[in-house]
Amino acid sequence: MKISRRTVLKSSALLGGCAVLMNQIDGAYNLLHAMESGVAGAGDYPLAKATSVIYSACLQCHTACPIKVKILNGVAVKIDGNPFSENLIPNLNYDTAPAKAAKIDAGLCPKGQAGIQSLYDPYRVVKVLKRKGPRGSNRWEIVAFDKAISEIVNGGELFKGIGENRRVPGLKELYAMNDAKLSAAMEADVKEVAAGKMKVADFKGKYSAHLDKLIDPEHPDLGPKNNQFVGMWGRIEHGRIEFGKRFMHGGFGSNNIIEHTSICEQSHHIAYKEATNQYKEGKWSAGITHMKPDSFNAECIIYFGTGFIEANFGPPAMCPKVTDGLVAGRLKVIVVDPRMSKSASRAWKWLPVKPSTDAALALAMIQWMIGNKRYDEKYLTAANLAAAKAAGETTWSDATHLVKIEKDGPGALARAEELGAGDKDSFVVVQGGKPVAVKTDDDKNAVVGDLDFSGEINGVKVKTAFTILKEEALVKTIDQWSEICGIPTADIELVAKEFTSHGKKAGVEFYRGPVKHTSGYYNAQALIALNILIGNTDHKGGMSVGGGHWHEFGDKAEAQFNVNKMQPGKLTPFGHKITREGSTYEKSTLFTGYPAKRPWFPFTSNIYQEALPSAADGYPYTAKAVWLHMGSPGFAAPAGQTALAILADTAKIPLFFSTDIVIGETSMYADYIFPDAAIWERFATPHASPDVPYPVSKFRQPTITPLTEVVTVYGEKMHSSFETVALAIAEQLHIPGFGKDGFSTGWDLNRQEDWYLKLAANMAVGDKDGDAVPDASFNELKLFNEARQHLQPTIFSADRWEKAVGSDKWKKTVTVLNRGGRWKNWDPAVVSGDGMLGKKYGKQLNLYAETVAKAKHSFTGKRFSGSATYKTPTDAAGNPAVDSDLPLQLITYKEILGGQSRTLPGNYWLSSILPENFILINAATAGSMGFKDGDKARLVSKSSPDGKWHLPNRPGVDMVGKIKAVEGMRPKTIAVSWSFGHWGYGASDATIDGKTVKGDKRRTAGLCPNAAMKIDPVLKNSCMTDPIGGSASFNETRVNLVKA
Repeated sequence: MKISRRTVLKSSALLGGCAVLMNQIDGAYNLLHAMESGVAGAGDYPLAKATSVIYSACLQCHTACPIKVKILNGVAVKIDGNPFSENLIPNLNYDTAPAKAAKIDAGLCPKGQAGIQSLYDPYRVVKVLKRKGPRGSNRWEIVAFDKAISEIVNGGELFKGIGENRRVPGLKELYAMNDAKLSAAMEADVKEVAAGKMKVADFKGKYSAHLDKLIDPEHPDLGPKNNQFVGMWGRIEHGRIEFGKRFMHGGFGSNNIIEHTSICEQSHHIAYKEATNQYKEGKWSAGITHMKPDSFNAECIIYFGTGFIEANFGPPAMCPKVTDGLVAGRLKVIVVDPRMSKSASRAWKWLPVKPSTDAALALAMIQWMIGNKRYDEKYLTAANLAAAKAAGETTWSDATHLVKIEKDGPGALARAEELGAGDKDSFVVVQGGKPVAVKTDDDKNAVVGDLDFSGEINGVKVKTAFTILKEEALVKTIDQWSEICGIPTADIELVAKEFTSHGKKAGVEFYRGPVKHTSGYYNAQALIALNILIGNTDHKGGMSVGGGHWHEFGDKAEAQFNVNKMQPGKLTPFGHKITREGSTYEKSTLFTGYPAKRPWFPFTSNIYQEALPSAADGYPYTAKAVWLHMGSPGFAAPAGQTALAILADTAKIPLFFSTDIVIGETSMYADYIFPDAAIWERFATPHASPDVPYPVSKFRQPTITPLTEVVTVYGEKMHSSFETVALAIAEQLHIPGFGKDGFSTGWDLNRQEDWYLKLAANMAVGDKDGDAVPDASFNELKLFNEARQHLQPTIFSADRWEKAVGSDKWKKTVTVLNRGGRWKNWDPAVVSGDGMLGKKYGKQLNLYAETVAKAKHSFTGKRFSGSATYKTPTDAAGNPAVDSDLPLQLITYKEILGGQSRTLPGNYWLSSILPENFILINAATAGSMGFKDGDKARLVSKSSPDGKWHLPNRPGVDMVGKIKAVEGMRPKTIAVSWSFGHWGYGASDATIDGKTVKGDKRRTAGLCPNAAMKIDPVLKNSCMTDPIGGSASFNETRVNLVKA
């Protein structure tokens, strides 16, 4: 039997009642079938008409490719790439008429094209669900949106009807601090307490009338009770996160928004941030978190733990550039990965490194480069901006800067005052054995320093940053490093030689693979050092910061809406975050010596895996309400079962609600699920990665009428979504910055478009005078309206949208909306091969991170290393943490067909290609263990000795998969891809209003290995974590396979 879309939709109690939608879909697909069969002529093909197209942005992975959604009869029927964007090389000129652009498609990966399936998923949640049984039982009742909002705001005995005799705290009682002036004053004084300039007793005396607003008056640095409302907002993107911050920070006054980043790549970001931090006014700041090789012009790229075909940022834009270089013979690619990925199969060299030993390989390369003088000495000896200019460079490094050597190792950078060479704000280099003061941003007085120096000056032992790195590289011989990382010495030397044979046209690229370890930060720091040593930043073919974007939040030009400053009555959040990220243990009132009760993370942010365990332990305080959005800590995090155990306990998390498009693995444990708008139904302003060398501003906008229910907030009819829930709570609590005059007099924030269209208008106006896009013509304005005729007034009204930005900006805004964003026209200079990149970083790069070197581990009290170094896996207390009695090392990866949880296997277009995942294992290893291709095996570990997800209040899920024995895997290493092994997303039965919604067993296919990943033996309720970068450890768990 052929299952039609209508049949699938009818099978679902969640969407099956949408008769109007089913009729629209039937009408659209009947037209398509007629065209395919030749009944309709080619000239009638409606999808080539500009009136059938709305441009937006994908989110089937985090690349957020610009897309063209093709609409028929009000139904999205096809998705392709946006030809104005980076997905087409060269991209269309921005002034190309939309009628012409409609006939040209850009590239898009299978996930993006299959967005149709995710959009019309029969398991979409379209009405508010309230749980009708224990958390996780998947028993629900449908409740009115207004009722659900009232309950989470006001609290009460909300679950008395199912036998829970407890009072649930409402958000109203957590909204204790609601005075803008008071919050600002308290925030300033809490900083004084942290700095030791104000005693707690004095703080309490000053604010004696307001101590009831604090979590704990004895510890005012914990902040107000508002902080006990925690937003775990996962993969929330630009545009939405700033809206969320407006609500949570400036509106509600909570300091706790925790994004997903530590699950993905946070240590990559933190290492880059430390490598690019600038010293100004006595502190380090303003670092950036991302660079990419200029693959248009590169001659050699080493990919550590990533590639250019399957994932990264992202195949549609990146893969053509790299492929062109390979085909033309311009580019050599080396892939460092225990698994032979598709990228590795196209590489000049594949180095199957042992997991977690990337720093060992990098330090071996550094040793060879230094020993063979294969670094750019002229670049490295330039100690400041003026010297860089004299050398023909735009950047410079700290390689020659002196570091003080303390009893416990390298410490702070030496200041000129300490060495008798100048003032306290200048650093020091050595010239011919004598100290010379240097200000790094001095553009007039060039200072060149000696690169390799170790000695004593003015009674102070010092070494250059370069010398410290050299000594780390020389801790072992190359043969010893080879033994550690599992790469033959000859290959290490050959790759190091190749990397240094192309001048500046080479780059080391890495992302998730090397950093998902407890040593992730140091792995990343070592890889960044390879780039610094050849001085490739800002050079064509070297490392690039990308082309940037037009700033949508309005802080660049007078004519823009400066939306973040347009919030009358804005609160100032303060206090340590529940994850203790961005805070220093020793400066807190909780400091009682070592060890701390849980780790502190002064350098990083968004420690997603740490939020729920911290709340459960009440350290530094408890969470009384958690809002989950676009994330699944109980599934996507290592050892996710620990998060589910916490969420199942109503005493630990009294109120838990979610905004979701489906019943997910973690939202299944929520008290309420509010329907969220899907990607293709809503707004956002996702940013481009540095892989794109010219300015890019993407704009996501609704392409169809959302499937979620229509509700009323601030007297306006709108569809349920994340933004709608925030607006509804804001209305109930009278949160500042929302509702009438929410921005300023005459500028309301009643609806989501009141926010997002201002961001589009800011893109249109540009960052400076004369940078605006042209006004939309009469024909473009007409097209804009005709292309949106299918949208209901609940999501689109031309008059209402124009009012959101004002008539003076409306026509320019339409120009941006008609193209799905803003792009610079193609410039052939991008591929010219020589010279410097158009947009430059132009600042100092750091081999040595002073801030890290001065900080102490919150359990051991020992200082961190400021230089790249090799570390083996450790637990939270710094103890070695390798289960060496288990034979296999587990790693994960992504297929190009799998991205977010809404892709494989629930997306039927994608699962028709890849219906399940496998346990990839080296063929010889498999044979030695008695396995052959196709056998079923159970994944077991110390954290999961029975190889099973143990799920509170519901049946467990086996971690069993089919063996795929291949040559392209490192021996004694296994890999399991992400995306499979679901029990949410329609994979299991749900009961709604007493009726069973049957799950689809196809959606349970494959396995998710995360329950096998190592639980930290010290903390006991969370996974292993990088103490500096904050990354969750995915890739250093030892496991075994048993026959299933």
